[in-house]
Amino acid sequence: MPALVTARGDHACCTVRGALVVLGEVIKDEEDEITSRVKRLSKGGADWVFTSLPSLSCGGIAEASAIAVEESGSAAGQVLLLGGCDEEGAALSTVHLVDLATGACTPQPPLITSRNAFTAVRLPDGRTACTGGHGSLASAEVWGPPGSHGSLASAEVWGSWGSGESSAAWTWTQLPSMSVGRSRCCGCVMSDGRFAVLGGWADGIAYTSSCETLLVNEEVHWTSLPPMHHARSSFVCAAVARCIIVAGGLNTTSAEVYDEALNRWIRLPCDFPSSSCRAGICSTLL
Repeated sequence: MPALVTARGDHACCTVRGALVVLGEVIKDEEDEITSRVKRLSKGGADWVFTSLPSLSCGGIAEASAIAVEESGSAAGQVLLLGGCDEEGAALSTVHLVDLATGACTPQPPLITSRNAFTAVRLPDGRTACTGGHGSLASAEVWGPPGSHGSLASAEVWGSWGSGESSAAWTWTQLPSMSVGRSRCCGCVMSDGRFAVLGGWADGIAYTSSCETLLVNEEVHWTSLPPMHHARSSFVCAAVARCIIVAGGLNTTSAEVYDEALNRWIRLPCDFPSSSCRAGICSTLL
């Protein structure tokens, strides 16, 4: 695959119309500049190529989450951009609907909790759920010792609640909290619709291998999954064919797969090429 022109990290990304879209970033230089740039990786003839899209009208952002929006009227597609941190490093509660053709960011109802470096997914019924991340250390929701980058255990969902009517007003609703605070965790939707949250930086103290799932229905509650073989943070994951594949992270190059039928993790005989992999913000592709 082609390399990005500039080394960068802490971006949000998702797949839109068969292309990978990268939104916002921290340019990895002496000043770690946060930008509003948008890139798209798509097939150009026989090769995959990166092209530039219009920059985000809402300004520079990093450590946000991106969810592709199902639509047909947009020229280049739309993305829901949630949370993140601004150029001052402050956690955000903002939610924007981004038109990729123009870069225009239309404000949506904000998150209940400001958060960055968190995980978000689109549930099978179309609602958007998110959990974890970093938050303000002044908040009682943040787990971690004084002076640490605290981790959030809170979760929330955006959508119509309980009515089953598409015309009902969409709002953010608080969900039960996870068993631990997690930042730089990874999330995906399992074959039965459960929101799986894996690993991360737990309680603002250490990497974790623990995993838990949430079924967002009438009886909302978290249940544990078997832990991964390796504790990992800022890694990639994908749900494929009743399995969850995870790879890399800040502290490991290993890869493993969770088999839903067997209810266990299996080590894979392949590693990421770099121990400094920090790709957890993009969990749509491996």
